[in-house]
Amino acid sequence: MGSRRNFLEKLTISTISIPILYSPTKLFAASTAPYEGPILRVAIMGLGSYGTRVAKAMESCKRAKLVGLISGTPSKVVKWRAKYDIPEKNCYNYDNFDNIKDNPDIDAVYVITPNALHKEQTIRVAKAGKHVICEKPMGINAKEGQEMVDTCKAANVKLLVGYRMHYEPKTVEVIKMRKAGEFGKLKFFQGLSGFTIGDPTQWRLNKELSGGGAMMDIGIYSINGARYMLGEEPIWVTAQETKTDPIKFKEGVDETIQFQMGFPSGAVASCLSTYAMSHLDRFFLNGEKGFVEMRPSTGYGPIKGRTHKGELTQPHITHQTLQMDGMAQLIFEEVQPIVPVDGEEGVKDLKIIDAIYKAAKTGEKVSL
Repeated sequence: MGSRRNFLEKLTISTISIPILYSPTKLFAASTAPYEGPILRVAIMGLGSYGTRVAKAMESCKRAKLVGLISGTPSKVVKWRAKYDIPEKNCYNYDNFDNIKDNPDIDAVYVITPNALHKEQTIRVAKAGKHVICEKPMGINAKEGQEMVDTCKAANVKLLVGYRMHYEPKTVEVIKMRKAGEFGKLKFFQGLSGFTIGDPTQWRLNKELSGGGAMMDIGIYSINGARYMLGEEPIWVTAQETKTDPIKFKEGVDETIQFQMGFPSGAVASCLSTYAMSHLDRFFLNGEKGFVEMRPSTGYGPIKGRTHKGELTQPHITHQTLQMDGMAQLIFEEVQPIVPVDGEEGVKDLKIIDAIYKAAKTGEKVSL
């Protein structure tokens, strides 16, 4: 299995072939010491609520800078240009953004649009020769995700997915503890991801734009969390869907899905993804030697958690700031986070989502 250092393992590099890991020392030092390295110049595509959050977080980045805008709403472009001092030549709409191929001032585009638009937009950005950061889920199914990966490879650009938790300090500390064997043989993971969704007309409840319902939006956190907390890939899934409001949650838009995953070691995961219940943001991991509980586990923070050894005390830093600085370092220096944030990682989650939907529909255990 970016955002999202007292949280990554330092690795002494002895040969050029060994991958570099993100250095926590260097990251925290970057907060106080002047940074003089390369800056990742980013255009944000999609100036909605999450795009706004990313842009604000990037104001604190040392290695990444917002330099361009892509939007279908001219009034938003005007407002953002004034706020972030974006030159007009770096602003595009959804019809003409292919022209970024001729703009040397933009290195990468962060695609933050409805799920069903990700594939086409990512492919267009890649063909324009720019690196792509795509918000999750990267597509509406694994087939789409793999097409995106293949296109970016052919274009010789990087495809990264907005896995901010892979850079979050408490999360990374837990992964380090697991890697060090501090929980012993792992037995069980529980992931609860959900909130009560509001406006019934929003794109998240439109299957043509979202590709599904709560699973695509919030359930993916428990899927990804199970994988990085257990350190394994699931080999089977089962799932059960519950729908109490078929008016709000139309055909193909899931309201609540309970799902289970089995892993090669014998560990199991029991998870809940819902748009109908609030206060659900909890991970729990149990092993023969210890445990970890994180609540909130994936919200914007601060993340809180405790293990059998006590409270997790790593500092809260805005997730998207860490993510964008981390991704800049990955693009320029091949410095990898403790859990990948590349397109292949995104495809793995989409394969599991495909299997969960199949299991919920058929009532059968689906092998992966």
